[in-house]
Amino acid sequence: MSAKQDGREIPKHIAVIMDGNGRWAKQKGAMRSFGHRSGVQAVREITEGCSELGVDYLTLYAFSTENWSRPQKEVDGLMSLLIKTIEMELSTLMKNSIRLTAIGDLKGLATGVHKKLLGAIDVTSRNKGLNLILALNYSGKWDLTQACRSICGEVIKGTIKPEAIDENLLSDHLSTKRIPDPALLIRTSGEMRISNFLLWQLAYTEFFFTEILWPDFRKKHLNLAIDSFNRRERRFGKTSEQLDLK
Repeated sequence: MSAKQDGREIPKHIAVIMDGNGRWAKQKGAMRSFGHRSGVQAVREITEGCSELGVDYLTLYAFSTENWSRPQKEVDGLMSLLIKTIEMELSTLMKNSIRLTAIGDLKGLATGVHKKLLGAIDVTSRNKGLNLILALNYSGKWDLTQACRSICGEVIKGTIKPEAIDENLLSDHLSTKRIPDPALLIRTSGEMRISNFLLWQLAYTEFFFTEILWPDFRKKHLNLAIDSFNRRERRFGKTSEQLDLK
């Protein structure tokens, strides 16, 4: 069930495509790395905002599998920034009882990043507040592929029969198993696509697109997205009349 606050329904799970760091930096005549560093404040604000509102899960698309094709200097800078951010924010996560987890092909990350990430995940594992999920070296196609590969392996071993494969079984083999599908997806910077993010999980998610570039995104913008979410009629294939009968 979603939480209620000030008469509003608060989405149980919010996913965010944090877009626009590079354009934000370019507008200011700065390097793209400056935009990425400035985006950390937005991460801090939105994590804090979701925690205050009673959101249970917040998933941030931090680094896609496609991002490896960016200039090596930018990729190295992003990995370095990730390590520093984890180090800086760990005490805040503990103070606010936020549990850090991650999805994606984590073994493909640099050794230092992987080690630091797993350490923070372990330290925060007993926290009971917001679940902060970082999508790192992640893509929706990768997620579906690894799920199918895993299921095929179990079929070959005889632990799963082909006729037993259904939507629930596939969901249980995704990296997001035991995590509810997002109720709301927010994408900043005005782009209107999902960029290979949570392809299966976003089937019935409400989308909110904003022109705001990620480094400028704040709690007030988060609240605008939630207000928009509350104006939607979520029918899940049913008619409005069927919902009215409830």
